[in-house]
Amino acid sequence: MSRIISLLSIIIFGYSCVAANIHTDRSSTDPIPEFKTERPKLVVGIVVDQMRYDYLTRFEEKYSKGGFMRLIGGGFNCKNAHFNYIPTYTGPGHASVYSGTTPRYHGIISNNWYDKTANSFVYCAEDQSVTSVGTPTDAGKMSPHRMISSTVTDENRLFTQMRGKTIGISIKDRGAVLPAGHTANAAYWFQGANEGNFISSTYYMEELPRWVTRFNNSKAVENYLKTWNTLYDINTYSESGDDMNAFEWGYDGKEAPTFPYELDKLAQFNGNFDILKTSPYGNSIVTDFSIEALKNEDLGKDSDTDFLAISYSSTDYIGHNFGVNSKEVQDVYLRLDLEIEKLLNTLDKEVGEGNYTVFLTSDHGAVNVPNYLKSVGIPAGLIDGDMVKNKFLTFLEDEFGSTKVVANASNNQMFLDRTELKRLKLDLDEVCGKIVDELITYDHIDKAFASKTINNGSFTEGIELLLKNGYNQKRSGEVIVVNNPAFISYSETGSTHGSGLNYDTHVPMLFYGSGVKAGESVQYVRIVDLAPTISALLGISFPNAATGKPLEFVLD
Repeated sequence: MSRIISLLSIIIFGYSCVAANIHTDRSSTDPIPEFKTERPKLVVGIVVDQMRYDYLTRFEEKYSKGGFMRLIGGGFNCKNAHFNYIPTYTGPGHASVYSGTTPRYHGIISNNWYDKTANSFVYCAEDQSVTSVGTPTDAGKMSPHRMISSTVTDENRLFTQMRGKTIGISIKDRGAVLPAGHTANAAYWFQGANEGNFISSTYYMEELPRWVTRFNNSKAVENYLKTWNTLYDINTYSESGDDMNAFEWGYDGKEAPTFPYELDKLAQFNGNFDILKTSPYGNSIVTDFSIEALKNEDLGKDSDTDFLAISYSSTDYIGHNFGVNSKEVQDVYLRLDLEIEKLLNTLDKEVGEGNYTVFLTSDHGAVNVPNYLKSVGIPAGLIDGDMVKNKFLTFLEDEFGSTKVVANASNNQMFLDRTELKRLKLDLDEVCGKIVDELITYDHIDKAFASKTINNGSFTEGIELLLKNGYNQKRSGEVIVVNNPAFISYSETGSTHGSGLNYDTHVPMLFYGSGVKAGESVQYVRIVDLAPTISALLGISFPNAATGKPLEFVLD
């Protein structure tokens, strides 16, 4: 026993000596080593509406060295970035980019959706509790209140004790409001029609700042009502289809959708200033306004990181109008390239190269015009909505004795009327099963599911996983359908989006500037990884519902 006690004494005494040495290695007067995260003074998030990844590669030879190619050459290019949910629309896209999660958790399940409680449609950014600022119309009654998660912009504000500013800017209200998050200093969007002004809402401010009023009172917007011709000789636009074709809509007041377009003369037939949205000059207006915000709000001028969230929407309007393969789409991207260059040059001057970080991505891609695909032998088609509706209503009447069993059909979902089911003494699951069995017989439908199957399923890949990530238990419908590839419910001309197929999910994801490595990767990454990557770069908390992971190979 005495030996054990002696041994323990030696061990304890030895440990005490080691501990004493540890405590005496540093004097109480010695300075504590500094471990400081180097944060950029400004983060600029750029979302290009409806930008397929192949727009970077198709038009690469005609881009300048200072726009997209500067971001790619000096930054990190994630070549295989995808949206990991359905549906791929603008509202969910912007919310997912900035929240780092999918509609399942952030709640923005579409641009508009059927509210099962109110029995009416709601818009993703609409807020009747606020008032328009800068317009007498209701166009300013917007806020992010329907988005139930935080964003990377919110987390930066919280981290900096609200000292770091956040400003969102877009042609579209949802493109400004959702990225800016719940805590933004301001969000501004464009009110066309007869006004041609940037506006906001009382969610952010009681009146527009003086610099915004000055911008609105200038001729900055009016000057863009001019002729839109191709930036370069149209004969060199070999990366896109013929200018004259049967796959484009064009503008009211002009017989053929061909260059040039005299916007000043066509404006009266196309919503006056609204015509600028469907022209490359809508992007120019956003750049001009963003630069004014950068300067007048002193963004990137102190040690607290600021956030400028920019969304370019005219690419989406033009894509919907003219289609993926059009000369108009090629031209708007060649011009947007110059807008990006102008913005980067201004950031160099105002904030300083090396003091800011930029990311560029999209909210979704787009499908080629189905009639064009069919003309070259690729399976595609347009869905006759009226025929499908009549066939389905006949089924409901024959099978259940009431068409009211389904309260609404939208966003490729069926919303059942629980009151009607109760009245008819019908079981919800049985009705869902019969509807699924009916819908799967329709030629244009590839898959149909009861939402319970999707919600409860353990899916790890494929369309089923994307449906699960897009399914919100409180807001989504009871039956979900998936159309055949390149089959859309749309007009015979122009492009659209919304599916979980590669043409809608594959988008650019570029990182550039402070804290970013130079390089590229073809590793599969998800759009929800973007916000956590920026959060990690800034050393701040991830958005509170984030399901994405930081892309550590991007960070320097």
